[in-house]
Amino acid sequence: MPPISLAEPTGRYLSFEESEEIALLHAQQVGVHEIARSIGRDPATISRELRRNAATRSGKQEYRPLVAQWKAQQAAKRPKTAIFVTNARLREYVQERLAGNVRRPDGAIVAGPETPGWKGLNKPHRQDRRWANAWSPEQISHRLKLDFPDDESMRISHEAIYQSLFIQGRGALKRELVTCLRTGRALRRPRARAQNRPKGHVTADVVFSKRPAEAADRAVPGHWEGDLIIGTGRSAIGTIVERKSRSTLLVHLPRLEGWGEIPPVKNGPALGGYGATAMNAALTASMARFPAQLRKTLTWDRGKELSGHAQFALETGTRVFFADPHAPWQRPTNEGTNGLLRQYFPKGTDLSRWSAGTD
Repeated sequence: MPPISLAEPTGRYLSFEESEEIALLHAQQVGVHEIARSIGRDPATISRELRRNAATRSGKQEYRPLVAQWKAQQAAKRPKTAIFVTNARLREYVQERLAGNVRRPDGAIVAGPETPGWKGLNKPHRQDRRWANAWSPEQISHRLKLDFPDDESMRISHEAIYQSLFIQGRGALKRELVTCLRTGRALRRPRARAQNRPKGHVTADVVFSKRPAEAADRAVPGHWEGDLIIGTGRSAIGTIVERKSRSTLLVHLPRLEGWGEIPPVKNGPALGGYGATAMNAALTASMARFPAQLRKTLTWDRGKELSGHAQFALETGTRVFFADPHAPWQRPTNEGTNGLLRQYFPKGTDLSRWSAGTD
């Protein structure tokens, strides 16, 4: 075994002294949680260290500090060869499911509508994307364990798949497969935006922190989350999801009369279908079908389409609350549902084609 470095690592990584302490306590049959408390680390860190960096030459796992330190240093070496470069079988498996080609019973690929060529730009004007039954990276990652339960070489995390698509040089996957992702995004969106535009319709009494506590634990039905799926040409579909049952409603937002014919008027009514007036009418019609006990609250994004929330609350009895800026995790059920719906209503398409009665 090559020589190891005993230099003090950053606080993120275990030091050699901590590895020695883990080995001593583990040999004394001390539990993972007790070891974690004694050295001030998270139990998951200890469990992962014992599993990943144990010596296996004797045929069973034995934790030894020197071996553990060497294994950790080998894993930390950069740059690494991407797994898709060395494992062609795994690469083909992932690419086939990302592409999601629609096939006839005889195996022939169904071409579907012609689509403009992808130029590698972010948010291209795609019009209709090609027909596909594409899997998400997370679905692929979990499915590998079911299809290859005894083959450890057929394992990859969803993050590694995303990096192979988005980061130049992480390699091996076909770059154009990013258009098969449900977001259709060719680049990753930054976690934070420089601009934080004020929203005048969000007052102190409707901020997220004022939402009743019973809406958080999903124990009581009647608390909803909502947002819009946006398409081209000012088209949109509203989505509202009940937090406890995950029941989902799609709100039809047709363009108003005169759209595309009457020139836009400053501060005039929005004719695109998801202006405040049209949004209130459509959302009220959708929510009014439920009894009062099943429409207690609605948590919405900060979009101005619900700037008439006071009138909506008056007509339906449903209290409206707005999530904090750049905090999609405060509406997790709706965000996850919208991600799945994007497979059927992709970005860059005209959503006004769908009527309220479409099956």
